[in-house]
Amino acid sequence: MEFMHTDFLGTAAWIWLLFVGIVVALLAFDLGVLHKDDHEIGVKESLLLSGGYITAACLFGAWVWYYLGSESGMNYFTGFAIEKSLSMDNVFVIAMIFSFFAIPRQYQHRVLFWGILGVIVLRAIMIGLGAALVKEFSWVLYLFGAFLVITGIKMWFMADSEPDIENNPILKFLRKRMRITDGLRGNAFVVNEPDPKTGKVVRFATPLLLALILIEFVDLIFAVDSVPAIFAITTDPFIVYTSNIFAILGLRALYFALAAMIHRFHYLKYALAMVLVFIGSKIFLVNFIGKFPPAFSLSVTLGLIAGGVVFSLWKTRGDTAHSKLENAADSK
Repeated sequence: MEFMHTDFLGTAAWIWLLFVGIVVALLAFDLGVLHKDDHEIGVKESLLLSGGYITAACLFGAWVWYYLGSESGMNYFTGFAIEKSLSMDNVFVIAMIFSFFAIPRQYQHRVLFWGILGVIVLRAIMIGLGAALVKEFSWVLYLFGAFLVITGIKMWFMADSEPDIENNPILKFLRKRMRITDGLRGNAFVVNEPDPKTGKVVRFATPLLLALILIEFVDLIFAVDSVPAIFAITTDPFIVYTSNIFAILGLRALYFALAAMIHRFHYLKYALAMVLVFIGSKIFLVNFIGKFPPAFSLSVTLGLIAGGVVFSLWKTRGDTAHSKLENAADSK
């Protein structure tokens, strides 16, 4: 019982275990009950699934607010909103990856689900390292702030650019190092097949595995933005990690609804750029005007995101075109 109350990264071990138990239960229910069989997830199911994850996230946030205090609760919801909004840009890249490999919708949830496990581990490592650095070297926060401002400015000017998946160095490396099938093999990530040259049965990777690996690397790249952003709000590893994971769980569930209308949110990237600049600037302004109240940070963040969404929908009103990315992914 003493272990349960042991301090781990500033929070009692039993609270960490409670969070882990909730996440495991959600994932087990998702895969073991709702998606035992591969099927195409429609917009309605996507919205319902995402609503379930968001409800769980909000209930957990309410408990954090009650048990750890209002400041921790406000920081949790601010971190949740930031990660949720920044990850929206991730949806577009994921849709492009599925399109590039012609992954049908019925297998996309499988890739996203197993990708979540990688996210949980990778984010834990990154946040753990970030917390250790901030604790030992407080000036690291200023590096985070400068990085966020620069990234926000870069995002603003590169909002119209698209990633070149064909020439992605990770994909080129995988193609050189791995045997890859010429097409999908159902929902398998790897298969055993005869080598065309030797006739010997060997292991091959499928395009489904390549898509999974690329999505993991994409998340790692996006985490370089989002993790420092939340550390700029709070340096509590528990709040940073839990808000991160709950936001990603809900967004992956919402992917199927967002991917169908991602073209309607083009101007959201500009709002996200302003969010990064605002959060990064806060770190430097503290020395002049004091610490920003958590409620103010949350209000500004939500206001910028809401403005980006509304402006995007207004500018693209009447646009009934289907997402080219999704159509390409369904063509096979």
